[in-house]
Amino acid sequence: MRHAQGRARRASVALAAVLTWAGLLAGATGCGPDIPDDIGVDRVLGKPPAPQDTIRVSPDDGSKDVRPDQRLRVRVPGGRLESVTVRRSQDARETRVPGRLTADGTTWEPDEPRLALAARYTVDAVALDGDGHRSARHTTFTTYVPDQRFIGYVTPENRATVGTGMIVSLSFNREIENRAAVERAVRVTAQPPVEIRPHWFGKNRLDFRPEHYWKPGTQVTVDLRLRDVEAARGVYGLQYKTVAFTVGRSQVSVVDAAEHTMEVRRDGELLATVPITAGAPKTTTYNGKMVVMEMLDVTRMNSRTVGFGGEYDIPDVPHAMRLTDSGTFVHGNYWAPDAPGNVNVSHGCVGLRDVKGGGSDTPAGWFFDRSLVGDVIEVVHSNDKKVAPDNGLGGWNMGWKEWKAGGALG
Repeated sequence: MRHAQGRARRASVALAAVLTWAGLLAGATGCGPDIPDDIGVDRVLGKPPAPQDTIRVSPDDGSKDVRPDQRLRVRVPGGRLESVTVRRSQDARETRVPGRLTADGTTWEPDEPRLALAARYTVDAVALDGDGHRSARHTTFTTYVPDQRFIGYVTPENRATVGTGMIVSLSFNREIENRAAVERAVRVTAQPPVEIRPHWFGKNRLDFRPEHYWKPGTQVTVDLRLRDVEAARGVYGLQYKTVAFTVGRSQVSVVDAAEHTMEVRRDGELLATVPITAGAPKTTTYNGKMVVMEMLDVTRMNSRTVGFGGEYDIPDVPHAMRLTDSGTFVHGNYWAPDAPGNVNVSHGCVGLRDVKGGGSDTPAGWFFDRSLVGDVIEVVHSNDKKVAPDNGLGGWNMGWKEWKAGGALG
């Protein structure tokens, strides 16, 4: 009988214990201890918590259209992170995202706080909780894909050898409202080092140059880090691009419109004085410093394309070197062979004696063969205004103080 009563008492005690734990786990009120929310039932029962409870990842797993300013973070509420690997897939390329753990091992964050656009992120994390249980978690999310993108077109071309007057010019396909952000994402450096400063012309163009012409032999590098830079509301950059070019010998030619001559100087020494014809009295040539922008063995010149009427349409102008966006060239002239050296008859260009089809032994052929994109041609004593700094690569016509004032970053 006593044995039966003992068994009943033990069963009653065991049942009370079970009911007590059941009450605690069900959130029963009373004098029993509170169980923190981040511990949970599984830990009380001795089971390891689920990975999503041990390792918290933001943005949430499976998130889409995540904005670039949303915070990427991996953390554990208890224990420590053993390892975190984050990879970014973008433009069919996968790269590892560098980041750092806090000293206590509870949080990981990327070195670069902004997320890339149009990318898929993969997060793999391993952690130990406070009870020594190891958990691993794998999550993914994708970022916002903007409808509008912008790019910058760089002058000069990559790997070019240019004259000492070359100005680095970026032309954008969309208007730039946030000029400071875009300017900050463009870096122009030189070896040997020289101060290089930016200047904005309107909302679509950003030029860079030093105070004086480049020294021959200078190596210049243009780094564009425009990807995901917000240039205007909802308009983001598309490029990571590097352009490098070399500055060749120095060649500066001075056109005297009144004397009908052009002095060509190489590294400060006079190479030749070439007879020229400049703009006629009613269609004069701009004064000022102009830079060779492109070189064409032969091209068509039609007066209607540069704001005139039907005064001329020459299908085969030889040895043509563009100086301005508005249509100023140095070129060969075969249709007025007696004009160079004697009279100004052009519609604003600088003409050198040549033959139809272009001759290598003519003044125009000689000069063309010895020229580079980036060479400087300065016109003096013309009855016209100075060429505008944004007409072609005319930035050398602006003083250094004024040039520096045109940057967005001060």
